[in-house]
Amino acid sequence: MSYTDKTLTCSDCGATFTFSASEQELFAQRGYTHEPRRCATCRETRKSERTGDTGSGGGFGDHPRREMFEAVCASCGQKAMVPFQPRGNKPVYCGDCYRKVQQSSNR
Repeated sequence: MSYTDKTLTCSDCGATFTFSASEQELFAQRGYTHEPRRCATCRETRKSERTGDTGSGGGFGDHPRREMFEAVCASCGQKAMVPFQPRGNKPVYCGDCYRKVQQSSNR
């Protein structure tokens, strides 16, 4: 298929930008079915806002960082960081002891 450059309008800032033939071909190869809605500047700004990224790479999309809580492992007594607020009514395990408990309960 032959592609030609297209002029599009950014949905965020209203500026026009070029969706080049090579970009269109790349989109098609990757299976993308929609044209980009944002110019490169607005895409980068939106990406940074979503990831909280300051240009250093990494990040996990638009998921906020999970709050971690300190607890004492009910099995080995070591400090453990868990993604929930321990209430004291159920045992809390460190990662190693949790895997052991899971393995023993799956048998």
